[in-house]
Amino acid sequence: MNLADLFTPRLRELLPPLWGPSATSGEIPIVSLAYGLADPLVLPREELVEATAQILATDIDAVLNYAPVAAELVTLVAERLRREGVDAHEQQVLITYGSSQILGLLPQVLVNPGDTVLVEAPTFMGAVGLFARAGAHLVGVPVDANGLDVEALESTLRDLRARGVRPKFLYTIPTFQNPTGTTLSLARRQRIVTLAAEYGVIVVEDDAYIDLRFHGEPLPPMVALDQEGWVLRVGTFSKILAPGLRVGWAYGPQALIDRLRIVKVEGSSSPFVTHLVARFAAEGHLDTHIASLRRHYAAKCATMIAALRRELPELSFVPPDGGFFIWLRLPEGMSTHKLGPVALEQGVEVLHGNRCFADGSGSEYIRLAFSHVPETQIEVAIQRLGNSIRTLMG
Repeated sequence: MNLADLFTPRLRELLPPLWGPSATSGEIPIVSLAYGLADPLVLPREELVEATAQILATDIDAVLNYAPVAAELVTLVAERLRREGVDAHEQQVLITYGSSQILGLLPQVLVNPGDTVLVEAPTFMGAVGLFARAGAHLVGVPVDANGLDVEALESTLRDLRARGVRPKFLYTIPTFQNPTGTTLSLARRQRIVTLAAEYGVIVVEDDAYIDLRFHGEPLPPMVALDQEGWVLRVGTFSKILAPGLRVGWAYGPQALIDRLRIVKVEGSSSPFVTHLVARFAAEGHLDTHIASLRRHYAAKCATMIAALRRELPELSFVPPDGGFFIWLRLPEGMSTHKLGPVALEQGVEVLHGNRCFADGSGSEYIRLAFSHVPETQIEVAIQRLGNSIRTLMG
């Protein structure tokens, strides 16, 4: 008798997800560039303590009892959407346990085993896992220096239609994309919205990093360009406040939001936490904090770019205008499978590029996260990475 015999077939062979940086490699402390964690130096501890005291003093029944999410938080999300050009209605806002919960709920609403879902290639590895575990057939659409390749998208949609296949949705990260750091142009955003309406495909617009812009002017989200009701916007407070609060949201067509509410079987997200986030954001405090985050992460990004150009000037990457990541192409013939162990021995950890592709390709890339590591350690890590690559090149 084996315990694993009781597991469902789709879970029997799966491994637990990776989480957190490696601690040491021999006697060398590891500097991890693998995970897009928030920098603890900019987590607003004092402000959150003050906001906690305020909400507990105001209405303890609404905060600590069984209760709906804070209405003020729903209003806040709708107001922020309106500032981006969306004609937002509060009944179309769904508050969730982080944005990842939305990505986990979507397949329950839309996907039967074998249904086709379009994803960027590369894309956020967490989304790939959630969609694949639901039984979706994932089709990758290439990302270039300007974001999702809309010509490739149109070709893919045309080919699928010719075979009688209608994809359930397209998952895209248009702004400071994870992992490439690229930003989708306005023309490409408009074209994707047009294609979504033409082919009847939902666009899941995951804009987790949109507020962390270092350079350039903001672009409208696709949900603001959508006139036909095919875009679901997904957002989070993890990148602009604190990941541990686990507060995300979705905004989109009422029928889709209603069905997401149905499959969100635990009911309301935490009344305490949603009131806390709403109180923190009151009187412009969230906007002030976001401005501080932009300056902080911009400096760390610039440090990593300068270190890469000094240590590895021959390697190519797209300098991001915001977000957490730099996507680095390795020298010709080198794979992340070879580099990873050598880099760990040198004391630096990176994310293998193949983890960001639905088909397991991408071993010629690595993702470097500058968000969590102190600035001084960024330079150390890139120096170690350079030594590792040079070692492999002989």
